[in-house]
Amino acid sequence: MTDSIQNLLQLDTECVLHPASSITDLRANGPTLITRGYGNTIEDGEGNPLLDAVAGLWCVNVGYGRAELAQAMALSAQSLGYYHSFNNASNIDQIKLADTLLQFSPPGISKVFFGNGGSDANDTLVKIAWHYHFIRGDTKKIKIIAREQAYHGTSISTASLTGLPSFHKDFPLPLDFVLRTDCPHYFRYAHPGESEGAFCDRLINNVETLIQREGADTIAAFIAEPIQAAGGVIEPPKGYFKKLKQLLSENNILLIADEVVCGMGRLGEWFGSPLLEMDADMIATAKGLTSGYFPLSAAFINEAIYQTLIEGSEKLGAFYHGYTYSGHPVGAAVALANIALLQSEKLLENADTLGEYLHAQLRENLLPHPLVGEIRGRGLLAGIQLVSDKETHALPEPAQKWPQQLATAIRARGVVVRPLPSVATLAISPPLTITQQELDRVIATAIEALDRFHATLRK
Repeated sequence: MTDSIQNLLQLDTECVLHPASSITDLRANGPTLITRGYGNTIEDGEGNPLLDAVAGLWCVNVGYGRAELAQAMALSAQSLGYYHSFNNASNIDQIKLADTLLQFSPPGISKVFFGNGGSDANDTLVKIAWHYHFIRGDTKKIKIIAREQAYHGTSISTASLTGLPSFHKDFPLPLDFVLRTDCPHYFRYAHPGESEGAFCDRLINNVETLIQREGADTIAAFIAEPIQAAGGVIEPPKGYFKKLKQLLSENNILLIADEVVCGMGRLGEWFGSPLLEMDADMIATAKGLTSGYFPLSAAFINEAIYQTLIEGSEKLGAFYHGYTYSGHPVGAAVALANIALLQSEKLLENADTLGEYLHAQLRENLLPHPLVGEIRGRGLLAGIQLVSDKETHALPEPAQKWPQQLATAIRARGVVVRPLPSVATLAISPPLTITQQELDRVIATAIEALDRFHATLRK
């Protein structure tokens, strides 16, 4: 490591407050410096190449070093580096992007609002849900139902919606507008002898009981990821969203799909919600929208909600919500270039085809392992469930740090996967440009690390 790199690492420790990071660990060990990326590979400060099987934070869908996105960014910045979208102002690429996105959005979705990231997209949709009900005179409809182990962001409201206790600890969170319901993970939470169908019915009945207890007239929306990502890559049982939507519709409760991870090709389709029969009224997406090259989010609403917003505008005037960088022209240009790559290189098809290969190989090669209880996910989104007992489905104690130890061992072999400590899971979500050969390497590396780790436990 050069002196200049060492100086940078020291400067980072002295100057930067890192998100979702241990300050104690940073002070003891310093930061992990990433200096460049190309294809599906990143390099650390010592020049070591690392196959990134997480796509940054689930987002670098078209891979690293894409000149097409850099060129789109530069040309847009030279043409119109910034202008706001307040007071009905707009720009060419924002208009083109909205039109493009709506062409492959689920049926009924008709308008899109642009922001900066996944947290603010979910914030926006919660506010629109409130606004929608208030316009209709349902001013008590404030509460939002969210699920255990959900992740919806880290702003004050979205951290409240998030169902992971680590995001609440030592903050006055969650705020009291949030109602919590079950995580739909059959492997962990099914009763002994309970079928998947019966498990699904029990969860829906629990939501119905919650609505009856709180009063449907106090609940604005239900927010859910099609597949819970940071909460363990959890797909609900078959029929879950179809039954949930029927229940919500009967009680005038909106359904928000948080597709910040699942959207933009991750599951092999533009949006994941239709794959799981999730007929959402509103949809949030971000990450893969620009493949992480520019901060941008998109919050979608259906036509019925938009018509109500028209009524509200006639009564109340402006829709008082927005961000300085909403509809940023450079971000929109990058998103358009990103979508063009997803289409021209058939990356959604790649996610679908290689996703099937990935899951088949994981089930064949990792599922029999004594420390693996379940393989989950769809497309190029997979979760490896770690267990201390395959028969009882018992998880290792968090203090044992199995996911962190395994992720470190895998990284030492040149591959990056994501540990999810609270749910004892290793997550895989590579760029959609990943090759079969690279997936084989990810799987082989994981097997080697699991075998060696298991051997140490048996000593």
